[in-house]
Amino acid sequence: MGLWQRFTLIFKSKASKALDRAEDPRETLDYSYQKQQELLSKVRRGVADVATSRKRVELQINQLEQQSTKLQGQAQKAISVDREDLAREALTRKSGLTTQINDLKGQHAQLQAEEEKLTLAQQRLQAKVEAFRTRKETIKATYTAAEAQTRINEAMSGIGDELGDVGQAVQRAEDKTAQMQARAGAIDELIASGALDDVTATNSGDDIARELDALSSQTDVEAELAALKAGGSSGQPDAIEAGDDGDILEPAPEKKAQEKADGEQA
Repeated sequence: MGLWQRFTLIFKSKASKALDRAEDPRETLDYSYQKQQELLSKVRRGVADVATSRKRVELQINQLEQQSTKLQGQAQKAISVDREDLAREALTRKSGLTTQINDLKGQHAQLQAEEEKLTLAQQRLQAKVEAFRTRKETIKATYTAAEAQTRINEAMSGIGDELGDVGQAVQRAEDKTAQMQARAGAIDELIASGALDDVTATNSGDDIARELDALSSQTDVEAELAALKAGGSSGQPDAIEAGDDGDILEPAPEKKAQEKADGEQA
């Protein structure tokens, strides 16, 4: 197959598919009905033309017959006055008219037969056109109902063009919403675990909080130190020794001897 033949085949197939998509059966049926109506109108005009010709021939026949009758009368009058020559002339003309009348009658018979045939064809064609019109309307109604049902089914199933796009948009919105919710939950968990700082608080606020914590700690230390000083003014604080392992030991021997002496004096 040559390149041009392949191109022609592809073009025809593409054009056929495009025409199939663009074709509306209802418009095609209406167009066919219109063409049948035009054909029926032509047949009716043909019947009318034949009937007109037949009527014209009938008028000519009637006129010739009247002339023939008149010549017959003139021939009789000529014989009555012994004018055989005039009678012979009148009969000669009558004979010519008779020939014309017979020819016209033959044409009239043909036209009448043609008119009958066309009238019968018109009646049959009209019956077919009426039957086609009824079938056309039935097919159009059925196609319209099927088209509406198809659109309803597509809308309900979400596979229609417009509603399908809407369904996809809703699905994308739901996916993005779920993704954002998962992200927010993950960030909350990281903040709660301390892996991330809470960025909702400002840096100045963090500095003030740290200064307040430090001041409070220092105040507690000073208060505890003052309490220790006040308690130590009534007597000598006990010496505390620590062992090698860091455990708290008993007071030194000198302190024990002093405590014993104080007890005996008392």
